[in-house]
Amino acid sequence: MCAAPLLPYDDRDGYIWIDGEMKPWREARIHVMSHGLHYGGSVFEGERVYDGQIFKLKEHSERLVKSGQFLDMALPYTAEQIMEFSREVAAANKIDNGYVRPLAWRGPEMMGIAAQACKTHVAIACWEWPKYFFPKSGDNAGLALKTSQWRRCDPRTMPVQSKCAGIYAIGTMAKHEADRAGFDDALMLDVHGRVAESSGANLFTVKNGIIRTPVPECFLNGITRQTVIKLARDLGYTVEEVHIMPEELKDVQEIFLTGTAAEIAPVSKIDDMLNIPIGPVTERLKAAYADLVRQKSPQTAVA
Repeated sequence: MCAAPLLPYDDRDGYIWIDGEMKPWREARIHVMSHGLHYGGSVFEGERVYDGQIFKLKEHSERLVKSGQFLDMALPYTAEQIMEFSREVAAANKIDNGYVRPLAWRGPEMMGIAAQACKTHVAIACWEWPKYFFPKSGDNAGLALKTSQWRRCDPRTMPVQSKCAGIYAIGTMAKHEADRAGFDDALMLDVHGRVAESSGANLFTVKNGIIRTPVPECFLNGITRQTVIKLARDLGYTVEEVHIMPEELKDVQEIFLTGTAAEIAPVSKIDDMLNIPIGPVTERLKAAYADLVRQKSPQTAVA
């Protein structure tokens, strides 16, 4: 489950950068008639600050711009400008370890399916946020996943390589379904019945030292996913991107999820499959990832 915030997200101290201006947190608001609110015309990113630097800031900022392009929604800023604004927001909020959320959306200039006249707005927030998953069975235990009735989209029906808000509605429904059944998160399949990911994090399995992960055909090829694949290969592991059927999960030795908010989160249960161990490969990758995100990089340091 996700840790509950101490305060609602519209009633906090601090600052949010919005459309070129650093505003007090409570004043960063949009109009109810914004096109993005009515028709899902918004894209976003999630980034973590570690010891004063934003990890993979360049990759996330570039993906935000590309996500807008997928939606035919050109952002008014370059990736380089978004990087600089993100650093300014983290510094203004005095966040050394936390979370950054850039967001772009269509404004209220036009209503209806078409949005050519809508201005694209951009905002960036930053706040302290602990790790995303807190298993019901304890902080040091693995996650329990429930296979969802909801499927990841056919890539011909949604821009699955865009981090657009509309796609996440399906993940929300799957997560609520899992929560009601007493699980930590959902296991989502694709339209062909193959393993895809969780409600918002990519999935990996380990068997006989071989790491396998689903092909990102119908879900976002996460930046953390790509980082972990490279990290694992650098450590000498074989990593295969393959199609995985649900029944194959019964024979694996380790399962873990990856994501910027989730980092590397082990899985210990899927439906009635109990006691999947938190194994040595997962533990080694968790340690290596923790070291990697805190390596100093002057390009992403917060002022």
